[in-house]
Amino acid sequence: MSEQRLAGKVAIVTGGSSGIGQGIVDRYASEGASVVIDYFGNADAANQMKAKIESNGGKAIAVQADISKVSESQKLVDAAWDAFGKADILVNNAGIEKGSDFVDVTEADYDMVLNVNLKGPFFTTQAFVRRLLAANLPGRVINMSSVHEDMVFPHFASYCASKGGLRMLMRDLAVELGPKNITVNNIAPGAIITPINKGLLDDKAKLDPLLRNIPLGRMGTVEDVAGLAAYLASDDAAYVTGSTFIIDGGLIRNYHEQ
Repeated sequence: MSEQRLAGKVAIVTGGSSGIGQGIVDRYASEGASVVIDYFGNADAANQMKAKIESNGGKAIAVQADISKVSESQKLVDAAWDAFGKADILVNNAGIEKGSDFVDVTEADYDMVLNVNLKGPFFTTQAFVRRLLAANLPGRVINMSSVHEDMVFPHFASYCASKGGLRMLMRDLAVELGPKNITVNNIAPGAIITPINKGLLDDKAKLDPLLRNIPLGRMGTVEDVAGLAAYLASDDAAYVTGSTFIIDGGLIRNYHEQ
C-alpha cells in the first residue's frame, strides 16, 4: 500500500478503464483519492475497477463519456461534482492513434485523432477549470502526452500533430492558470507495455530493435507511469507547472529510424 498522499482528493481520469489510465486509477485510489473512472466503450472493465477500489475501502464512480464531444466532457466533470462535491485533479489520459502514410490520411481519421487527443483535453480541462474558479479551489491538470510531442513518428502525422498541440496547450495554460493556483503538466511516455502494444510485444523482429533503442533495455510499465502521475497530483509537486515529464527509459535521447 502506498502512502496516502492523495487522501481527501478527488481525481477524474479519462480513459480510465484500461492501460495507463487504469494504472493511474489504481495508484490514485491506493494513495487515498476518490476516483472518477471515465470510459468510452468498456463498461465491464470500468465497473470492475470501481468494485476493486470499493472492496479496498476506497470510493469510485464509473462514468461513460466520449470526451471528443464537449457536452460529454461537461457531463463527466459534473458527475464528479455531483458524486463527491468537488474535483481536485484531472488526468487527460484518453487517446488514440491511427497509422497511415501522410498522403493517405483521410479527413475522418484526422478528425477522430485530433478530437480525442487535443479537443478532448482542451474542453475537459475547460469544464474542470470553470468549476475550480467558481469555487475558488486550486487544482492539478495532468495530460498524458507522448514522446511524440517532440520526437518524429513517420506514418502517424495526425498523432504527432495532436501531441505537439497538447504540449503547447499545457505551456499556455500553465501561465494563464498559475495565478489561480492551478498547475498544468504533461507526462510523455515512450514504449509502455499496454494492451494496445500486444502486436509489438508478440513480434520479436519488431520488439528487439526497439529495445536496442532504449538505454534501459526494457519497455516501461503502467506502474512506472502511474508513479509519476501520483507525484504530479500530490503536494510534492506543488511548485511544478508548465513542464513535460518524459518517461521512456532514455528512448528519446537514443532514437533513430530503422
